[in-house]
Amino acid sequence: MSRISELFKKKDQRILNIYYTAGYPKLDSTLKVMKALQENGADMIELGMPYSDPLADGPVIQASSTIALANGMTIKKLFEQLKGFREEVSIPVILMGYMNPVLQYGFEKFCADAAAVGIDGLILPDLPEYEFETEYGAIIKKYGLDFIFLVTPETSDERIKKLDQLSTGFLYAVSSSSTTGSDKNMTSVNNYLQKLKSLQLRNLILVGFGIKDKQTFDAACQYANGAIIGSAFVKAMEGVQNEELSVKQFLKSVI
Repeated sequence: MSRISELFKKKDQRILNIYYTAGYPKLDSTLKVMKALQENGADMIELGMPYSDPLADGPVIQASSTIALANGMTIKKLFEQLKGFREEVSIPVILMGYMNPVLQYGFEKFCADAAAVGIDGLILPDLPEYEFETEYGAIIKKYGLDFIFLVTPETSDERIKKLDQLSTGFLYAVSSSSTTGSDKNMTSVNNYLQKLKSLQLRNLILVGFGIKDKQTFDAACQYANGAIIGSAFVKAMEGVQNEELSVKQFLKSVI
């Protein structure tokens, strides 16, 4: 059983997944932040691989990616940092990124190296469903990695059900068709989440985009199994000197 499945077996409500850009605010911040997230109540970590053209990300995460890249963060460097991290971090860790740098690294090598260091799953928003089914899905499965698809309020019921069948781990419900970090109308988000719940999907649902504090986290958890906080957390880490303290203060304000 995967770490994600084990987590969901023990806890299927109020799951808190924190997105964090690797190599930010400093190159050596990655492991410090990951350990602090675990110690202060995060259930899962979505580790962002910085990229120069992150289509789904808003200005806060884009800016963090720019800084992380300037710090020297690469996929190769990230895997070097993650060697042995499982000695200290036991919660599920997912890599989130874009296909271009992964393909440059080599897709199968990327999956092999991710599995070797102890990564649990992948989110690649620009990997199309067709390519996943015909080429990349088999490689991801070969290395025992979960793969999480994203759905939006504009995704048809038929397609939601298809992506749910293809996803392992959980289904990522994007709260609206915008970039990360922008404010959302929680009433319309709740209607959308209620619709997803009525479809009786196979996977648990975590909602992201616009979840930023206790109020929005609580609201999202009414109709989903949990939520993903990204931009608000990344913003809280901007320029900090003591990563552990900043993580503790942020999570205390949410949980």
